[in-house]
Amino acid sequence: MDKFVKLTGVAAPLPVVNIDTDMIIPKDYLKTIKRTGLGTGLFAEARYNEDGSVNEDFVLNKPAYQNAKILVAGDNFGCGSSREHAPWALLDFGIRCVISTSFADIFYNNCFKNGILPVVVSPEDLEKLMDDASRGSNAVLTVDLESQEITGPDGGKITFELDAFKRHCMLNGLDDIGLTLEKVSSIDTFEKANATLHPWA
Repeated sequence: MDKFVKLTGVAAPLPVVNIDTDMIIPKDYLKTIKRTGLGTGLFAEARYNEDGSVNEDFVLNKPAYQNAKILVAGDNFGCGSSREHAPWALLDFGIRCVISTSFADIFYNNCFKNGILPVVVSPEDLEKLMDDASRGSNAVLTVDLESQEITGPDGGKITFELDAFKRHCMLNGLDDIGLTLEKVSSIDTFEKANATLHPWA
């Protein structure tokens, strides 16, 4: 998993509450277990018209936001089913950070396992960030995980809180497998001792 230390990029505004995982990645795209290629299906029902053409009114289709790395969204982001394809689709599109006032618990934890930083802010701070994100090509935010600060295009700063263990994992690019591999020497020692004690096993 890629480390997340500091991210500077365009932030796209999505002022919609209760964005569920079916909206993030519709069920038609769940036939694969690969983590790549899902970016085309991200918000598919909003990004494309019924005839398959691009919906130019949807924020991520607008020229200023087509390469967005940050999403500023309404309350309760990622609710609905527990599909891990949702963070996969965001990451494949290029989104590394989602900012909201609240997240569904399973989606929130899935983000950390896939290198996406979900940031919880107050309603007042979300309003400021939504305004920043509405500035088109000037909608550039910097999310600094080390200092736990978000810097807006005008230099204003907003601080955020994060569980220390989750912060450590993100800063060091550690998913569940990475955390296990950190203990590989201890595992090897145990396995050798166990093989000596139980040679028949």
